[in-house]
Amino acid sequence: MDDEIRFLSERVVQGKLSRRAFLGRAAALGVSGVFANNLLASAVSAGGPVKGGLLKAGMQGGAATDSLDPALFGTVATVFGRQWAEQLVQIDAKGKLQPALAEEWGASKDAKIWTFKIRQGVQFHNGKEMTPADVLATMERHSDKNAKSGALGIMQGFEKIDVDGQNVVFTLKEANVDLPFLMDDYHLVIQPNGGKDNPAAGIGTGPYKVAVNDPGVRLGGEKFAGYWRDDRGFADQIEIVVINDDTARMAALQSGQVHIVSRVQPKVVDLIKRVPGITIRNVAGKGYYTFNMLCDTAPFDNNDLRLALKYAINREEMVQKILMGYGSVGNDTPISNTYPLFTEMEQRTFDPDKAAFHYKKSGHSGSLLLRTSDIAFSGATDAAQLYQESAARAGITIETKREPGDGYWSNVWDKQPFYASYWGGRPTQDQMYSTVYYSGAAGNDTNFGNEKFDKILIQARGELDPEKRKKLYADMSAILRDEGGAIIPVFNDFIDATGPNVEGWVDDPNYEMSGLYALQRCWVAA
Repeated sequence: MDDEIRFLSERVVQGKLSRRAFLGRAAALGVSGVFANNLLASAVSAGGPVKGGLLKAGMQGGAATDSLDPALFGTVATVFGRQWAEQLVQIDAKGKLQPALAEEWGASKDAKIWTFKIRQGVQFHNGKEMTPADVLATMERHSDKNAKSGALGIMQGFEKIDVDGQNVVFTLKEANVDLPFLMDDYHLVIQPNGGKDNPAAGIGTGPYKVAVNDPGVRLGGEKFAGYWRDDRGFADQIEIVVINDDTARMAALQSGQVHIVSRVQPKVVDLIKRVPGITIRNVAGKGYYTFNMLCDTAPFDNNDLRLALKYAINREEMVQKILMGYGSVGNDTPISNTYPLFTEMEQRTFDPDKAAFHYKKSGHSGSLLLRTSDIAFSGATDAAQLYQESAARAGITIETKREPGDGYWSNVWDKQPFYASYWGGRPTQDQMYSTVYYSGAAGNDTNFGNEKFDKILIQARGELDPEKRKKLYADMSAILRDEGGAIIPVFNDFIDATGPNVEGWVDDPNYEMSGLYALQRCWVAA
């Protein structure tokens, strides 16, 4: 019987027998469903990826205002962008740098000059060969304030960028030992002429070329026949369907309308685990939930009010009731213990007395309006209500307003003075600080400006001694915790889910959706 069931599993891998027929035959032979599924999984793994077909994902975070311009990528566009475009390097699931469009790289001894050797023979989807000039143009565009790039904060440290044969040479104003990691930023995908001609054309070098672009509804790609590598992009077609409603997204997975979903709500994880064929994919990462205050807008331009609101939130309650344990407490800094140079600081806890003290000192009276939406982060509306209740115990009145999901990122984020938001984290502390909290960063969604913080940021980039650098980063975290506009109660696990027959998933702590690569890493086994 063992030989027969193994023979049947091999026929599934070969595409000569359906999974359903295999399981039926296994049951007839008296083989348990668990054993049969495990055997099939082993056979599929041994047989390698199954190519062809359509791989479909249901995702939260899409809007009608989404753009294919990498400078302006939103949540869903970012995941889709990783499929049709590529950057110079790729950070793998273990946090190590791997070559992508750059074959190799190196630095001068003082880490001020970095040279990247650009891969030859790589085609854009329009048939043209990618050149170092395209890389240069891409970096120039994202360095231009008019492009409004989310990568602007990390691009302002360049003195000049040159092409030298097949190399692109970055000369920095100040040393930066992390520069190669910054080149993995999802905005910095290489486009023909850097996207200067038409940044939203959706032409890149990735395994899939853009076939459908219906913002806020549906995005689709077709396998690019001229793709330069064969270790990814196994489906013939990929599709992302925007399903912002949590219940509808889970229903689409259970009914087989999609193969993968993002952002499973922690409160339904145990229920989803019971569904046959569904696999929860959760991994602790660098993502965090935040309630943002604009530091340059009254009344949040008063640091005592900001401190009052930070002491008025119950972080442990958020972890237990919103994350259901799938995460950890935050400390009003974006840096968790997943970063290599993390330093422990005194943990801020819920303290109604301190909250009331700073609130009285601020001189503010009256209610504060907190805008939220389920699209801001999973459970954001419930989290806002919990916050409202804990703040009330300190004598602080918070009113909550639930905003529509469509348009939240264009009408509320970075525009309203007090609102819920979310960040997926970044590979390095420098990148996280430079992208969101540096005073000149396009992603500075609290309008935080601190000369001391900016000065330490530049100093830390060029510090070659890890221990000294660690101390500088600790100083920066302390400034954000005590003076910043971000109330960061929790760090969340990334919780995605896959349906029956989906193989190839990699637990990747860099971002959600297997580090943004799920649609090119995975395949449908049968």
